[in-house]
Amino acid sequence: MRDYYHIKINLPGGIASPGYLKNILSAAWKAQVRKVRFGSRQQLLMTVHYEEMKALEKELKSAGVRYEFDSQILPNMISSYCGEDVFRTGQWLHANEYHTVLDSFDFLPKLKVNISDSNQSFAPFFTGNLNFISSAEPHFWYLYVRPKQSNALSKWPDLIYTNDIGAVAREVENCLLSGDYTNEDDMYQAVKKSVHYISLSATQELELPSFILPYYEGFNRYESRTWLGLYRRDEQFSIEFLVDICNLCLKTRIGEICTTPWKSIIIKGIEDQYRNEWSNILGKHNINVRHAANELAWQTEDHTNEGTMLKKDLTRYLEKHDTRTFGLCFGIQTRPKSEVFGSVLIRKRPLISIGHLALFSVYDLYFKENFNPNSRVQIPFEKGLFKIHLPGQLDRLCRRFNNRRLLENQTILKIENEQNDIQEEIKTVHQCLHCFTIYDQAYGDLLRNITAGTQFSELPENYTCPTCDAGKNEMQEVSFISKIQI
Repeated sequence: MRDYYHIKINLPGGIASPGYLKNILSAAWKAQVRKVRFGSRQQLLMTVHYEEMKALEKELKSAGVRYEFDSQILPNMISSYCGEDVFRTGQWLHANEYHTVLDSFDFLPKLKVNISDSNQSFAPFFTGNLNFISSAEPHFWYLYVRPKQSNALSKWPDLIYTNDIGAVAREVENCLLSGDYTNEDDMYQAVKKSVHYISLSATQELELPSFILPYYEGFNRYESRTWLGLYRRDEQFSIEFLVDICNLCLKTRIGEICTTPWKSIIIKGIEDQYRNEWSNILGKHNINVRHAANELAWQTEDHTNEGTMLKKDLTRYLEKHDTRTFGLCFGIQTRPKSEVFGSVLIRKRPLISIGHLALFSVYDLYFKENFNPNSRVQIPFEKGLFKIHLPGQLDRLCRRFNNRRLLENQTILKIENEQNDIQEEIKTVHQCLHCFTIYDQAYGDLLRNITAGTQFSELPENYTCPTCDAGKNEMQEVSFISKIQI
């Protein structure tokens, strides 16, 4: 018999009322659970000893709480609501629209559903099977469909009206799970016959913002109130602490507690008169806030201490070497077939195994296309790394990203000549992304017997940087202004 069971309780949209959450926590406390976690799909997670399982089930059922243990049959619907009114985008999407969408689901989805504001970069866009993303047209949404165990995304031909999202999601899910519709157009026609919904033609392409993970921890001011973001290094929140939070929310008439895809929580709408009481709770439970930004930009799998410990080792290395990670987020995958969100992905895989037992493991390092965490294209950087070599290669990948961003952001400045005998021209060379060595066709590469005047495109495919041996494909075109005496 197993010693422990993993319990999952869905919080649709990452939203929980303080009273509802307190009932769950009280039931867990009676079952000798002392700490809980929040998952990457904004759900509540806990681990309970098998001897207490029956007692917990009884308490949860009496409280009307739906739960799963050791299974993922009903994935949580996630949303970007946690960032609403916190990281404002100025679009038409507000709290009421999120609640309308969630209320339109009169069934429990068996597929992953994401509900996202197109102007934010706090919650992932395409990690679901059904990805609803707000459009520029008020109250209408794009739908991007990704079948189970597939990496292929397809855009729904229509923009879907807010109130009809639940009905459309039900029919699309039925088509995907039935397996009868492998053709996208056939599935679209089948859904149109099954459900009438208000729509507009999705002629415009979806435009998403560049990814920047906003800082989501500590007390932060917005408008006339304050929001509080809470993150724990070990991803575990004590039940006593959370119960105190629920009680203070109820006392101060805060109606919602939001969970985030980064396994943290956000409390919005804290009034100035209660600010000290919130600080007192943090002090009572010795809760630290304002961790380094590079420590917040990580996502690990649910129920994994291994991933959390690896994250701790890697962040310590990056901190020691003062590595810039701004603009990046990282995902750690230690189990096969699990999914994490990140512009850089670290995957553990067995090198030698007997049956299901891994005797020796290595790590593969990937980055998303253009370092965009919402891309579905993964590019290998280094594979088969021993754990001891992983931090150094991660540091190297971060530096490549920074070099690339520097080159992308370079602008050509036009400077007026002060002397008539100086002429300016735009010159193009190729620069190594790693060590900044330049190949200039005007000089060639005499050490490699490449004569002056040889264009970069004419270099052999096995040509490498003369300084660091980086490949030809890792040298990027750069333009600058050259002054010539005439």
